[in-house]
Amino acid sequence: MKRKRLGASSLEVSAMGLGHSMGFQDFSEHGLNEFKQLVHRALELGMNFFDSSDAYWDGLHEEWLRQALGAQRHQAVVASKFGNITLPDGSKATNARPEYVISCCEASLKRLGTDCIDLYYLHRVDPNTPIEDTVGAMSRLVEQGKVRYLGICEAGVDTLQRAHRVHPMTALQTEFSLWYRDTEIEMIELCRQLNIAFVGYSPLGRGLLTGGIQSFDDLDPKDRRRIHPRFHGDNLAHNLTLVARMQTIADRLGLTTAQLAMAWTVAQGDDIVPITGTQRVTYLEQSVAAAGFTLSADDSAELEAIFTPESRAGERYPRAMLAGLGI
Repeated sequence: MKRKRLGASSLEVSAMGLGHSMGFQDFSEHGLNEFKQLVHRALELGMNFFDSSDAYWDGLHEEWLRQALGAQRHQAVVASKFGNITLPDGSKATNARPEYVISCCEASLKRLGTDCIDLYYLHRVDPNTPIEDTVGAMSRLVEQGKVRYLGICEAGVDTLQRAHRVHPMTALQTEFSLWYRDTEIEMIELCRQLNIAFVGYSPLGRGLLTGGIQSFDDLDPKDRRRIHPRFHGDNLAHNLTLVARMQTIADRLGLTTAQLAMAWTVAQGDDIVPITGTQRVTYLEQSVAAAGFTLSADDSAELEAIFTPESRAGERYPRAMLAGLGI
């Protein structure tokens, strides 16, 4: 698989990375074995970029990634994150205080079974802690050899610039897909000015672009997408009309809509790396095949004309959650 360099770093990663599956529910030994198979197949297919967080499955994702990589850890570029907290009542909070940065990193190193994390992100910006204080603590982890490079997630222009002044940011991770292109102009252009890689999560629009979700009832009762406005009532019905138009293009090209969405995202630049969250080897193989597919300029333009920011319905997160992003 084609490699892309992350910003000004020495990290060369596959054109797409493997993250966690939001809908994964089987945390048994069987689930672990399936996860190992997924990671092993990813390595066989040339993927070397693995994205984790202490927030994913309450830290279990890091532990399973350690077990799955095993002796192949040296072949992988491992990214993890801190600062995104789920409270006992299920609500979300942030913590990026300097002392918390240090304790989180130590815990992640143990779960990952490694001496050094290749790319360490602030998962969510903490409005109660100056970003300079957070990044200052993160930079000390680099000095100590516990982290190689730093990144930040869901940051706005001002926050990214301030963070970058304290210590070079290697990557900004934010949602990015045909359905959500709001970051395309402002943030991606800023990343290019600062030589920061753009890592896009949810390249399939949280599953919306796969065509596999046709009604709200298709979502499991515990699925967090149930709180996302894009999947509600008339919003979902409208968004599915966009996917139907996309299906026509996919059929013409001999692709699934998921593959078409992935092919478009991979093609957006050598500095843009999408993260897939699939949990099935079959879907992983389809995504990898899509990463090698070359879209024509006309096909890309047709897709972009369907999925304009004005054409979609419903925000990606509830309004209260959106208020905490891009600070």
